[in-house]
Amino acid sequence: MKKLYLLLPVLLVQTFFAQSITLIKEERLMKRVEFLASPELQGRLAGSEYYNAAASYGAEEFEIAGLKPFGDENYFQYLNIEYNQILPGEEFSVIRADGSEKKCEIGKDYIYRGFSGSGNTTASVVFCGYGISDSLYDDYKSVDVKGKVAMVFKYQPKWNIEKHGWQNGNPREKARVAFQHGAVGILFVSFPNDEKPQLPIGSVISGSGEQNLNFPELHIDIPVADEILNGTGFSLKDLQTKIDSTKQPVTVSTKNKVTIKVKTDYAKEKQTMNVVGLLEGKDEKLKTEYIIIGAHLDHVGGQGGKVYFPGANDNASGSAAVMEIAQAFAEGKIENKRSIIFVLFTCEEQGLYGAKYLANHLPVKQEHVVAMMNMDCVGYGDSIQIGNGKSAPQLWQIAKQIDANNDKMMIDATWNGGGADASPFHEKGIPAIYFVTTNSYEHLHELTDKPETLNKALYQQITKLAFLTVKDIAEGKYKREEVQK
Repeated sequence: MKKLYLLLPVLLVQTFFAQSITLIKEERLMKRVEFLASPELQGRLAGSEYYNAAASYGAEEFEIAGLKPFGDENYFQYLNIEYNQILPGEEFSVIRADGSEKKCEIGKDYIYRGFSGSGNTTASVVFCGYGISDSLYDDYKSVDVKGKVAMVFKYQPKWNIEKHGWQNGNPREKARVAFQHGAVGILFVSFPNDEKPQLPIGSVISGSGEQNLNFPELHIDIPVADEILNGTGFSLKDLQTKIDSTKQPVTVSTKNKVTIKVKTDYAKEKQTMNVVGLLEGKDEKLKTEYIIIGAHLDHVGGQGGKVYFPGANDNASGSAAVMEIAQAFAEGKIENKRSIIFVLFTCEEQGLYGAKYLANHLPVKQEHVVAMMNMDCVGYGDSIQIGNGKSAPQLWQIAKQIDANNDKMMIDATWNGGGADASPFHEKGIPAIYFVTTNSYEHLHELTDKPETLNKALYQQITKLAFLTVKDIAEGKYKREEVQK
């Protein structure tokens, strides 16, 4: 009898976990992902009509699940963001020294950076190493790029000089440096000596400072860079090896030119929105305590009307999971004692702006939020990880115990300090954890992040785990803890 009593809590958890299989439906999860990642929504760039359509879909799903509107107007909480979109009509080609032309293909040979300005130019190309210009290391010291296109490595060096950090090592700052030296455009390239060199990937406008409206910025593939360098006696690998071994700038004026034609739609401020819904608690005392579960709905959009980035794993998967959990609460007729705020964040890709806005404009008192759970990139990989567990160990342990009693798919590794859209809440002192799958980023910001690449079984498992974690907290099985920063 005593053994049965001891086993009862585990049996109850396992029983409800088994019931959650019918509440959390793989087919429904994938249907939502397929719509969010479809050509119809063109990569869900925050501020675009396509993101707005995705947000309207999310609001409709919240309404179907019986959530109350909890935004400024209906389900929407509005904010303004910087916005930039690559318009149709763009071109990029290499003009060889003999006059022949290589027309390049967007999405394969190159991608515009999210902060690219407009431009229409044919100009010579100068390789300028890492594109850095400061007191101890200056790639522009011995080269004239006026009226030319600079080609630079996208990232900063993996080494330092005299413990000197790189002040202008991010791509948007490198573009500003090239412009200040008189360049008419910039080509970013990945490191050819990496074990798996990065392909041109989608990006959004990010970083600080004024936008250069008439300065085109592209990320080109390594074979295209080598085509441009043809005739110089160097390959891109040669140049990276030489610079990294000597820790000295190496610049090369090429014999080839490029033609760049691009037009952008830029706005310093454009309206976008979080989607926020409330499932009110059923206990008179505990319903004034709140749980937030969220995922970012935006992705990196499309370019030129020719390509779009589906963002199935990043983060149609997390958004669809939040919608599914809301529906599971409704279908399961669960008597949640605490109130639950469901949110689809905008503008994560640019800098967590949607999450920051909600954290700073909570519709409830901050001290009444007992926990926040974020779901980001939860559909691809091979196991489950929950981040920020070192900052909210008791919250993390609830999810760990549920998994230990059931699927046993969660690894022990975690971290502190927040992570993605959990970060703004963590910084406010709200206990937060971050659901993600391990090895999740193989297709990150690539055209290949499609629904068919997802691990459907794992996706259902992590959604069930998140659902049961929210359920336990909503039933009062967790007391808000002090955040360990």
